[in-house]
Amino acid sequence: MNWLTFLPARPRVTWWDLLDILVVSFFIFQVLKLIRGTRAVQMAFGGAILAALFYVSQWGHLQTIGWLVRTFAGYIVFVLVVLFQGDIRRALAHLGRAPFFRYFSDDRPVEESIEEIVVAAGMLAGQRIGAIIAVERQIGLRSYIEGGIPLDAELTYDLLVSIFQPTSPLHDGAVIVQENRLAAAACFLPLTVNPKLSKELGSRHRAAIGLTEENDSVAIVVSEETGKISLVSDGQIERGLDGEALRKRLQSLVLLRKTARRRKARKAQYS
Repeated sequence: MNWLTFLPARPRVTWWDLLDILVVSFFIFQVLKLIRGTRAVQMAFGGAILAALFYVSQWGHLQTIGWLVRTFAGYIVFVLVVLFQGDIRRALAHLGRAPFFRYFSDDRPVEESIEEIVVAAGMLAGQRIGAIIAVERQIGLRSYIEGGIPLDAELTYDLLVSIFQPTSPLHDGAVIVQENRLAAAACFLPLTVNPKLSKELGSRHRAAIGLTEENDSVAIVVSEETGKISLVSDGQIERGLDGEALRKRLQSLVLLRKTARRRKARKAQYS
């Protein structure tokens, strides 16, 4: 009955305590998501076994086991840093790309991504190599990314050009750009069923129109037959764009809309 007399003496739970619990729970959940499917899962099980051994040694007065666990625990941090330095870098980068921090980031990465896409589209058009590049905006394209070949690579024009080379195993399908990175390649998009479209439009153009009819993404299409560059948004296609026109349209559709969303979010935060 001692625990009943102890309950009234406990400090009152405040909103700050609940916030503390929620923040810790969120970070634990994110850590579990990051290590899922990696070798860190086995390391986590090993750490759990060590913790269980420590408590068993305390409960059973096993001095030797307790001493071994305490001695080894002092080196665990250094072992984790050495073994998982790559995973730690990716985890920190993933945290930095979280939606909360996007409102405080500048627009240089977006401008650089637009420039890489424009250069790649110009090079592909000059060589008459067909391509389709989908840029995610507010509505996610996760279902299409999971259906392709995951890349999660830095967005560069030379990588885009190499992907769409006819000899590349990834050239058949679309590339999806997510958060200024190449999320996946060889992604298959839904074809539009609009009967009013011109019969001159091939499967790439119809796939780009079909995708943008379902969400707010932007698609850039390079025609293999004519070498012309097209931009598709909201199911509407603009054909025959040059590099400068494509750059301006991408800036208005991707860069300016992102800036407007960020300003709107800040205004709602302080209102």
